[in-house]
Amino acid sequence: MKVKTGLDVLINDKEIQKTFKGNVALLCHNASIDSTYTHTALKFKELFGERFVKLFGPQHGFSTDAQDNMIETDHFIHPYFKMPVYSLYSETRIPTDEMLEGIDHLFVDLQDVGCRMYTYIYTLTLLLEKCSSKDIQIVVLDRPNPLNGIDIEGNVLDLEFESFIGRHAIPVRHAMTIGEVALMHQKLWAKDKANLKVIKMLHWDRNMYYEDTKLPWLLPSPNLARIESSYTFPATVLFEGTILSEGRGTTQSLEIVGHPKVEPFSFYEKHLLDAVKKSKLEGFKFRPITFLPTFQKQANKVCGGIQIHVTDKSTYKPWRVGQLLMRELYHYLGEDFQWKKPPYEYNYTQQPIDIINGTDKLRHWVENNDHVEMLDTFENLNDYKLHFNEIKIY
Repeated sequence: MKVKTGLDVLINDKEIQKTFKGNVALLCHNASIDSTYTHTALKFKELFGERFVKLFGPQHGFSTDAQDNMIETDHFIHPYFKMPVYSLYSETRIPTDEMLEGIDHLFVDLQDVGCRMYTYIYTLTLLLEKCSSKDIQIVVLDRPNPLNGIDIEGNVLDLEFESFIGRHAIPVRHAMTIGEVALMHQKLWAKDKANLKVIKMLHWDRNMYYEDTKLPWLLPSPNLARIESSYTFPATVLFEGTILSEGRGTTQSLEIVGHPKVEPFSFYEKHLLDAVKKSKLEGFKFRPITFLPTFQKQANKVCGGIQIHVTDKSTYKPWRVGQLLMRELYHYLGEDFQWKKPPYEYNYTQQPIDIINGTDKLRHWVENNDHVEMLDTFENLNDYKLHFNEIKIY
């Protein structure tokens, strides 16, 4: 059966609607739609009328038109809804007292990507922390984890490398829905509890990938226009910590990686094929390509590189695939490979690749040309899995 999101459950359950008595605000973005493709804000106007008083937007903005790292969006009055739209990726990541004034219920309807480096879950946890001292109920309208709710992969964040792309000790593929992230926050990380309610989905199973839900994919951020990009994201996001292009400025961003000094066919034939064979990694194919980024890194320079094609999601391990590709490109390019310099996500001291990885050990692994089997030693997932099993609601 087609999955019903938390939003669809709310829309179709008048008894749940009656429990929200006061003024309502909404944190949402481009992918916030119901099963009829109607934007959540339009449904809230219909459901709550004049009690619907404020809108909020996460990174990339309410309209999801702003690009990536450290590109802020402004507050504004929405021309149709005639209400303020507050940006939580502006001069502040935390809503101010003024922004929250007059709100009784703040709904969160955000499509997450299931990867630690995606910031919407941290906008949510900062919101929970701010509202723990206020008489405001946070209501999460749950949505699917596109990468499924079972497979957990990657190292757990070392809090020495905490940032806005990694606030909590979770692995790269965390397998939680955004509602479950809120529940884990309240159980493990919150100093003071908030008034939290999660409106669960119907018909979502943990083994579902996004296309299994029969829900439409709308880009949750400007560079994830295709569902395929969400499957490669845990691999390619790592390259934000380098001067290599991860395909921003192309129509297949975060599915491809490259650099002007890469000759794709020789790199693939003479370096990558053997490395993949030795790694025993499965469920994907690398394909040599040439591409031209129109903006951001390596803009207007022809890049040779690799596209990642997922052939079997059940065996594909994106975090390992990304680390393998990083290692091979590092040693192939030599002096032409460079780690990106700070700042990154407003951190002006630590290396961006270490912030993204949540550790400096993986950078050293790449530089030392260590074996893929060594990646297993970086995971240490037992404690996380214990907490995960305690909070999961599906």
